[in-house]
Amino acid sequence: MLIDSHCHLDRIDLTQFDHNFDNLMQENHKANISHMLCVSVHPDDWQNMADITAPYSNVFLSFGIHPGDIKAKDIDFTIDHFAPYMKEPRVIAIGETGLDYHYGEDHDLQKEIFARQIEVAKLYQKPLIIHTRDAREDTIAILKENEAEKCGGVMHCFTENWTMAKAALDLGFYISFSGIVTFNNAQSLRDVAKKVPLDRLLVETDSPYLTPVPYRGKLNYPARVQHVAEKLADLKEINFEKMADITTQNFQNLFKVQLN
Repeated sequence: MLIDSHCHLDRIDLTQFDHNFDNLMQENHKANISHMLCVSVHPDDWQNMADITAPYSNVFLSFGIHPGDIKAKDIDFTIDHFAPYMKEPRVIAIGETGLDYHYGEDHDLQKEIFARQIEVAKLYQKPLIIHTRDAREDTIAILKENEAEKCGGVMHCFTENWTMAKAALDLGFYISFSGIVTFNNAQSLRDVAKKVPLDRLLVETDSPYLTPVPYRGKLNYPARVQHVAEKLADLKEINFEKMADITTQNFQNLFKVQLN
């Protein structure tokens, strides 16, 4: 059993699945992907994401505003925007949120929206899913200033250095690795992965993005998370089955869910 802890099912091109969402989900099932966490990036997408995944009890949800997707109107974003969705049992996290100084603009607005989502996570006691790029110091500072350790969370698709990983771990956060850890030019990231404690590791695809080796250049979807787990198992010098068990248990621990 393996879990994809971060994917965007609503953004996957269904062409190779005969434009049928259920065909995609069947492929994931055949690959022994037991559960998926489908993550939103903007309120404009929330309802559609909830609707298309509604028939699938093994798909959990997270609602948030990605720092790279912030729009001018989001300055009016409040906790109340989340309230209607927090009653849904499949919603187990808040995000993705965070800071992106590489692509995202208006850093002050990013910081404000990030801080507000931390408050949502604390109010509803749901872990945060953090996106961070080229904003190491500010990301950690905002997490500390807003007492994010009270809700916890995960640094998703981690690509930063060990100093940042250690700071996040010290706040009680988990570290999730995507297909990037399999890339030929990602040795420094693999060195970080070796240092992350086994009980704080998660695996993800971030699909449809960041397809792992050996499928670079092809469509990414949750079934591909196996290759991320295999690479981490090699780095940790354990077998794949043990890595699958560990990351599944970590998912349950972080998101406070019991899986059938």
